[in-house]
Amino acid sequence: MPLDAVCLTGVVRELQRAAAGARVEKVQQPARDQIVLTLRGNRRLLLCAGANQARIHLTCQPRENPAAPPMFCMLLRKHLGGGLLTEITQPSLERVVFLTFQVLSELGEPERRQLVLECMGRRSNLILLDGDGRIIDCLRRVDMERSQQRQVLPGLFYRMPPALEKEDPLAVEREGFAALARAADGKAADAFLLDTFFGLSPLICRELAFRASGETDGRLDAGDEGLLERLENAFFDWQGAVKENRFSPVLLQRDGKPLEFSYCPIRQYGQAAEAVPFSDFSSLLDTFYEARDRQERSRQRGQELHRAAVTARDRVARKLALQEQELASTEQRETWRLCGELITANLYRMERGAASLRAENYYAEGCPQVEIPLDPLLTPQENAARYFRRYQKAKTARLHLTEQLEKGRGELEYLNSVVDELSRAELEQDFQDIRAELAAAGYLRNRGGKKEPKRGASRPREFRSSAGLRILVGRSNVQNDLLTRQADKGDLWFHTQKIHGSHVILCTGGQKPDDQSVTEAAVLAAWFSQGQDSSRVAVDYTQVKYVKKPAAARPGMVVYTTYQTAYVRPDQALVKALAVSK
Repeated sequence: MPLDAVCLTGVVRELQRAAAGARVEKVQQPARDQIVLTLRGNRRLLLCAGANQARIHLTCQPRENPAAPPMFCMLLRKHLGGGLLTEITQPSLERVVFLTFQVLSELGEPERRQLVLECMGRRSNLILLDGDGRIIDCLRRVDMERSQQRQVLPGLFYRMPPALEKEDPLAVEREGFAALARAADGKAADAFLLDTFFGLSPLICRELAFRASGETDGRLDAGDEGLLERLENAFFDWQGAVKENRFSPVLLQRDGKPLEFSYCPIRQYGQAAEAVPFSDFSSLLDTFYEARDRQERSRQRGQELHRAAVTARDRVARKLALQEQELASTEQRETWRLCGELITANLYRMERGAASLRAENYYAEGCPQVEIPLDPLLTPQENAARYFRRYQKAKTARLHLTEQLEKGRGELEYLNSVVDELSRAELEQDFQDIRAELAAAGYLRNRGGKKEPKRGASRPREFRSSAGLRILVGRSNVQNDLLTRQADKGDLWFHTQKIHGSHVILCTGGQKPDDQSVTEAAVLAAWFSQGQDSSRVAVDYTQVKYVKKPAAARPGMVVYTTYQTAYVRPDQALVKALAVSK
């Protein structure tokens, strides 16, 4: 769910204890809608103004920064760098957070700056104010064309977003609530709460309705005093918990994937969702948005690469389909040879201009009669020669088509592996490596006239087994080759069986690894593969010395022998536990 006003209240109260009073050491902008303030004590405060993921919280997730910082990031560095975060406030049940900083001017005089985060869906924004409340600049400028009600432009005084004409859920009394509920006779209980009170998300409205009636879409009935009383009790239990700051951060997940998050227990999903409690909001939001952020970054950064790879893959697939049809047609070549030979054997009784020849097939048992179509405009000898040419052409085509199909299937397999690795790409360097790989293979044109920023060599993902053994996981086909080539001959190499995935190396140091480390390396191979969502994945493993790369093979393509197979279940929790933090 989006971060509603009440959940934001819990986050702000938590940040007031954890971050207020800290000094800003760094300002970074890893993505267009994200600002990360590194506070003293190595605490990183994330402010996100994305349309579907606006939020604020402390984060532990590493984020890669662009080669050149954006202009808004440079502006924040100028005004907030070295400043003291003195206060974090939120107007009552508004999805707006004010961060107040004490900074020094260019003359060394103390000044005040405010950074305003508006968590309002597609109108989310991040606004920098001076000491008088004037806008210095903002992430998204709003002029008269975009909004007649409220402009957000440098030089203007900041004004709060227009208030909703709804009731305050924390100020309403029982008598007022009962009157409002009776007036909504026949209306769905969750719709009544959502339309009447501001600050409540649809999830919480459904939850309160569920607690009152046992269903999320039950309707109010003015004559059912029991239902109205239960809804009233559920509402004021919720109100009391919010007023007393009794928040219980919880993550709802289904099949191991985040579904919703909330600040109170959610019962409406029953057994269909698993509730995972968290000790604080920051770790909850970090966990919930991690997968979504990764998918969004992959979509934005890898969109062009994904389109190029998918286009090339589909083109190869269509070409293969046509070649397979053509190969199927060559299966008639023996029939054409037989027709030529039967015509040649019956030349003595054929007349020119005949449309067909009925002759005995002396190659078949019993010499059955067959009818051979002829071209009346050709002589019998020319008809025979025509069938022999078709036979020879089909015979030659079969040889070439078999070879082309083998190459085409290898190319299709390679492009499928590129599409798969794009789905798991995380860092900017990952996309750069895949771009270079596609360009080298001829699927992308080099960017003429554009200089790519210099970056260090890509590093594989690194993990440590429970026994302390190093485990390396490749990020791309090129890196998979490099990883396998540089590994010691006695190290163990892992790869999923018959599906695309990363190469995984378990560094043994010349010793026999323990069974637990082997299992953990197999789980990593299963997780970083197309079988990530499966319940059971076959993973082959062998020593590196048994892994060979055929001559002229595509990046990432190898053959191996003398292997064993482990059947494991991909486990995200284990992957996180084994990860080596950078």
